[in-house]
Amino acid sequence: MKRFINRLVQMIITLIGVSFLTFCLTYLSPGDPAAMVLEASDTIVSQEVLEQTREEMGLNDPFLVQYGNWIWGVLHGDMGMSYSGKKPVVDKLMEGFAGTVLLAITTIILILLISIPLGIFSAVHRNKIPDFIVRVFSFIGVSMPSFWVGLILLYIFGLKLGLFPIATASISLNGIVLPALTLAIYQSAKYTRQVRTVILDELNQDYVIGARARGLSESAILWKHILPNAILPLITLLGMSIGWLLGGIAVIETVFAWPGLGRMAVYAITMRDYPLIEGFVLWIAIVYTVINFLVDLSYTYLDPRLKKGELK
Repeated sequence: MKRFINRLVQMIITLIGVSFLTFCLTYLSPGDPAAMVLEASDTIVSQEVLEQTREEMGLNDPFLVQYGNWIWGVLHGDMGMSYSGKKPVVDKLMEGFAGTVLLAITTIILILLISIPLGIFSAVHRNKIPDFIVRVFSFIGVSMPSFWVGLILLYIFGLKLGLFPIATASISLNGIVLPALTLAIYQSAKYTRQVRTVILDELNQDYVIGARARGLSESAILWKHILPNAILPLITLLGMSIGWLLGGIAVIETVFAWPGLGRMAVYAITMRDYPLIEGFVLWIAIVYTVINFLVDLSYTYLDPRLKKGELK
């Protein structure tokens, strides 16, 4: 219990640090937020109106006061108003949240369906022709940039064959296939290599030799003994991938015009929409810290040795 309390404290400290640095960088960024808000309304205003807007937005307050007000608003679900969207930042984040979550879930499913069978197959046939073939394809998959793979898939299956849309204005099952497959190709190649390495390490353990001496079949050893012990390292990788995907994959979402958080962040940076940028960075920090916490929590339940240590 003490371990997880410490982790919770670390999460809070991390989020406070990220929020402070993010707010500090946007505070030092060029441009007047009040002028940006008024320019977004396509109106020409006088200096008096500009000063009044600055006062209403609290921009004349000291830095620490502005930061404190922003944090207080965040704790109450208010991250400010988006300059470009003319609506609350929380609402803008929720608009891209559904697309990012759907893309992340689809990608994770594809990764698991591809990498785990291939990794096990490669490890079981170590240094044989099937192993070399899987290793070659995994090396190629890791080496290719995701945006390049996306453009190739878009050109072949979208432009030439017309099987999938080139750009999606809204979330659709037909439009998610190519971006999810693009992300899954790179991640699956990396996961396949990792699964192969973990399985090979377990195959050399003493308990595997003992199981073979007792007459257990290779399939029983693999599914009942090796895989349960190999799952912990893979959970760490999976957690990092989930955090990366939920943060919004800006390049892929931009290539496929997928309505997600990554594409929204690129637009916010282009428009110098500082409140939206602050909200997006804070969202990424929350996702990564929560995912890491859940991964640590899962270790306690999946590894009996850690569970015994907690009980002591």
